[in-house]
Amino acid sequence: MSGALQRPAVVSRMSDLIGCTPLLALATTETGSRLLLKLEMFNPTGTAKIRMARAMIDAAESAGDLRAGGRIIESTSGNTGLGLSVIAAERGYTFTAVVDHHAAADKLRAMKALGAELVYVDAGGDGSELHTAAREELAEDMARDEDNTVFTEQHNNPANGVGYFPVAHELAEALDGRLDVLVGAVGTGGGLCGTSRELAKLITGFTTIGVEPKGSTAFGGPAHDYYQSGTGTPEGAELGALVDFALIDEGVKVGDVEAFATCRAVARTGLLIGGSAGGVVYEALTRLSSLPPGTTMVALINDGGEKYMDTVFNDDWMTQRDLLSAETEREVEEHLTKLRGNR
Repeated sequence: MSGALQRPAVVSRMSDLIGCTPLLALATTETGSRLLLKLEMFNPTGTAKIRMARAMIDAAESAGDLRAGGRIIESTSGNTGLGLSVIAAERGYTFTAVVDHHAAADKLRAMKALGAELVYVDAGGDGSELHTAAREELAEDMARDEDNTVFTEQHNNPANGVGYFPVAHELAEALDGRLDVLVGAVGTGGGLCGTSRELAKLITGFTTIGVEPKGSTAFGGPAHDYYQSGTGTPEGAELGALVDFALIDEGVKVGDVEAFATCRAVARTGLLIGGSAGGVVYEALTRLSSLPPGTTMVALINDGGEKYMDTVFNDDWMTQRDLLSAETEREVEEHLTKLRGNR
């Protein structure tokens, strides 16, 4: 990866390190098609979502809704909250994260370490259920009529998508304008749709594929619980305003078993990726060999796997939830090994 987009050598704030994340060639076919991973875990907090966290606070400040000493409130499964924790700490704001126990424990601990206040909607919960709708409702209630307080409302905040515009520029520059397929997770819609919207100004003729967990409802039902965190539209939650179907050429679903098996198989190449990223890579690997010769496919990897040691990479946790499949893991690993042999 080359080009003018580079991080500065010396910075004065953690947020100055946002962006300019690398591309990793994970797999290549015999016909020269390749799968590149946009490794967003190289952002501060190890996630893409700090990009939109900063953009949402910038927008609130510009609108005069957030001033010195103000308070930020957000419903979060972890990664958005981590980003907001950093920005709040840098700018002297109080941050309250409305959470549930479905979030990875390491994310919750990290937010607290960064100075965030955690408010649970499922006190004593075991993490088996998502409470997205309840979180959103409580966060909105907490911010209502409070002076110098903003509910950033990531699912419906236009600045969310704007925060990912730089990803498009990074991709266009690194690949000299050659990108054929963009694949990414669909949660709030900001990451994939924001990137795709801006990328269309820079590159023509690419296809955008959205991935959500089985059980999520953005691309239809049936709805049921799932364990991939920070992605999808759970039952009872409203589809985010940033999910723009005009920007998504195809929407697909990947189950937890396949997503997590892919995380574990990819780990044996030396790379740890998060649960929803496993779903994205599974879909990308499934398609790669059938693409036209010389295709460049980019998968957006929203976070790393270090936050999932207690879940995706914990055999006991996986077994208790009937998610551990040695057969699926082996199939993904064999497929990946074959494709990596072509590099």
